[in-house]
Amino acid sequence: MVKKIVLAYSGGLDTSVAIKWLKETYNAEIIAFCADLGQGEDLRKVRQKAIKTGASKVYVEDLREEFVKDYIFPMLRGNAVYEGFYLLGTSIARPLIAKKQIEIAIREKADAVAHGATGKGNDQIRFELTFYALKPDIKVISPWREWTFNSRESLIDYSNKHGIPVTATKEKPFSTDRNIFHISYEGGVLEDPWSEPPSDMYTMINPLERTPDRPEYIEISFAKGDPVKINGKNMSPARILQKLNERGGRHGIGRVDIVENRYVGIKSRGVYETPGGTILHIARRAVESITLDREIMHLRDSLMPKYAELIYYGYWFSPERIALQKLIDDTQRYVTGTARLRLYKGNCMIVGRKSPNSIYSYKLATFEAEDVYNQKDAEGFIKLNALRLKANRFLRKSNV
Repeated sequence: MVKKIVLAYSGGLDTSVAIKWLKETYNAEIIAFCADLGQGEDLRKVRQKAIKTGASKVYVEDLREEFVKDYIFPMLRGNAVYEGFYLLGTSIARPLIAKKQIEIAIREKADAVAHGATGKGNDQIRFELTFYALKPDIKVISPWREWTFNSRESLIDYSNKHGIPVTATKEKPFSTDRNIFHISYEGGVLEDPWSEPPSDMYTMINPLERTPDRPEYIEISFAKGDPVKINGKNMSPARILQKLNERGGRHGIGRVDIVENRYVGIKSRGVYETPGGTILHIARRAVESITLDREIMHLRDSLMPKYAELIYYGYWFSPERIALQKLIDDTQRYVTGTARLRLYKGNCMIVGRKSPNSIYSYKLATFEAEDVYNQKDAEGFIKLNALRLKANRFLRKSNV
């Protein structure tokens, strides 16, 4: 019998309905947990709304620094990008929320945990894989897989009937998820992949027509793969990301519109704004280009699709992700240095890079006169590497 449930609560449509539905369906005490991941909301109002909707207790925890330091930065060290475009802003938030939810459930001696993710999406998997990884015997309740509501419109009707205040409307029903790393938009008017997103949908970045007409230059310094300074000033992880969001947003940097493959097998259209994260990806590559050995870089990059997939699918606490992270982190020992970037009209361009650990050699790279590289050596190198190609052609009579 379920007597106490800890619900991951955002204050949005789904979880607002879930409080009342869980209370009525299970006749249980509902404890709401709201994680402050930098979504920019007044969480005092979220707390009040949860209590008003039926929660007996509300936990609100400021997790911004932990989120950036222990989740976003490790992910960035792996250069994780899902299917070429998605920087995983929603994916990386779920394991931290679920971890804290389990901690509260243990503290409160709760019988179950619940979330507001739909039965069609990825978030249900990310939440529940984390729940089971951290507390295998926990009972998990997923309202979307149990209740009779079949659309967000039906949730809006239920909310209106029971006096639950929500911001979604039938005219503008797309779903958003925001944290310090990004904001996502899905569903509703975006479900037609041919339709251009509404012009008023920008949140974290300026439309290009409203960006400055002069470029801005910034310098980002890294230590062992993590950003530590902007323009020579030390900042905390969350502060760095916040500042880069402001700079990138001002110049319209970091918006993508993609159709991605969900873990459950459905293709889904998503629009994402990730200004600071986009800048950090580009800046890190600049510092890596002069500090990483070629084969180490190529090995790490070859693992990136799998690493990104593990995060997207919800396997943050899996042994394979943890093993990959150890290898990735070892590659970052010498990634210390500074990247200089030019921000202008949606573009983030590398214009300089330097490092005390640089393995770039002017004497080797120059086209001018030098005495450290004998160009004649290249002939033997090429011929040795051509042996198998010549053998394939002569011995197998293969066609080109």
